[in-house]
Amino acid sequence: MTDRYDRQSFLGARAQEAIATARVGIVGLGGGGSHLVQQLAHLGFSHYVLYDPDQVEESNLNRLVGATQTDALEHRPKLAVAERVLRALLPEVEIDAFAVRWQDHPLPLRSCDVIVGGLDSLLDRSELEVCARRFLVPYIDIGLGVRRIAPEPPRMSGQIVLSMPGYPCFRCIGFLNEEDLAAEARLYGDAGPRPQVVWANGLLASIATGLVVDLVTDWTESLRAPVYLTYDANSGVVLPHPRLRYAVNRACVHFPDDDIGEPTFTPL
Repeated sequence: MTDRYDRQSFLGARAQEAIATARVGIVGLGGGGSHLVQQLAHLGFSHYVLYDPDQVEESNLNRLVGATQTDALEHRPKLAVAERVLRALLPEVEIDAFAVRWQDHPLPLRSCDVIVGGLDSLLDRSELEVCARRFLVPYIDIGLGVRRIAPEPPRMSGQIVLSMPGYPCFRCIGFLNEEDLAAEARLYGDAGPRPQVVWANGLLASIATGLVVDLVTDWTESLRAPVYLTYDANSGVVLPHPRLRYAVNRACVHFPDDDIGEPTFTPL
């Protein structure tokens, strides 16, 4: 009988063992996160830490992989949909699921080998990177947005960004900056619904899945630095962001090598 994973044996002699034992954190199980759950399960990833406080709504069904009309009618938790997808492929899968914001219960993330975030806000991304950096966990961010500048057609774009401990961080490579964080804070509550579509979320999640596999198996023997990819959905092109070339050889000044573990407080 052919083994389920024979066709991915090119990843390495012990790659499947590494995949089966790796612990993956996924923060946000919406359009991008649901794709990640499905793809990682097909690959054989068997240990998960999942976060999402939301329930399935009708407006989610255009992009939430695994969700059904019944899930929306019954307001089923997105966590339950993710667990159903995982157990359909991997009955013995190990899942630690939390229907809260990750900030309310971050401890399980410390045991992860890699974290992937599909978050809406820059502040959430910044806070999750701090958590990941403190405990030396690679963190992959995916995100999608649409800009409308009349009379041009809407422009849809996204990013896949990897923050690697010991290498330049999101601020070093220009993905996050204080001006954008401050602008987001001023608009808090006024952003409205964010446009999302299943094919663009799927593309971003697929690339992120490839990065997870590379981090766990080292099959390319080349993933040693941050990744900052941009997706132009209007032209269907994914390219490295130009900012990356100016930061890749610089030491990170935002996360010193000794700034790890539990934060400590010194009385003044």
